[in-house]
Amino acid sequence: MNRAFSILLLAAATLPLASCAVAPGPVLSRGADLAALQAAVAGPVRSEANRARDPYRHPAETLAFFGIRPTDTVVEVWPGGGWYTEILAPYLAAGGGRLIAAAPTWGRSGLDKLKAANAATYGPVTYADFPVFDGKAAEIPAGSVDAVLTFRNVHNWRMGYRRDDKADYSAAAFSQMFAMLKPGGVLGIVDHRLPEGASAERERNSGYIKASTVKALAAAAGFRLAAESDINANPQDTADWPEGVWTLPPSFALKDKDRAKYAAIGESDRMTLKFVKPL
Repeated sequence: MNRAFSILLLAAATLPLASCAVAPGPVLSRGADLAALQAAVAGPVRSEANRARDPYRHPAETLAFFGIRPTDTVVEVWPGGGWYTEILAPYLAAGGGRLIAAAPTWGRSGLDKLKAANAATYGPVTYADFPVFDGKAAEIPAGSVDAVLTFRNVHNWRMGYRRDDKADYSAAAFSQMFAMLKPGGVLGIVDHRLPEGASAERERNSGYIKASTVKALAAAAGFRLAAESDINANPQDTADWPEGVWTLPPSFALKDKDRAKYAAIGESDRMTLKFVKPL
């Protein structure tokens, strides 16, 4: 990281959110603890395989951009294998915050493994069902959390990866995330970015999604776009690969075919969007 970018990052982490806002209206000032985030990224609980992906995912910069404070109650939606959980759990535990992993019961195996391997770090992380359907009561009380984060998942909801059907339930997911946040709370989203000129049908089969689609889903749920960043951009990703986003690392869906080519491109081009629940 060069010196100029470091200075800008520190400013983004400590100045009021309005300083990088792209839409008018009041927002809460949120100051992430950049030093504590960097310590969590460098912490001993992280696997070496996950550390190897830091150059593509920029975890400290991303969480600082979202303004995640160590005292926050944070919901990580669909944590998968726990890549970000390895950072968020110790960061929040050290600051007195709380981490809730929101996922269906069939999507908890990654965190289960982390809990089994290191109960001291991951034991305090609690589960909640997400998304909630069929008249069930939400397990996360309305207006109870400071931030909701989800990494590379909105495209899944758009594609309809629900176990009992293939319907698009992205609107329901955004509505439920909006409900659980306190007024002024932050929704942070990172996802594989589909070019705006691409066919809308590609959102259903490529693993990519348009930034305009994510913004529209958030706005329909009541969110306001506060800021967006190219922290996780990759201009070498043209998003037109034969096996969609899974062609690129780390999936390498084509296995050894053109592997060096895709390894040189790196992980996908990603949008990084910060929304707020209006005060």
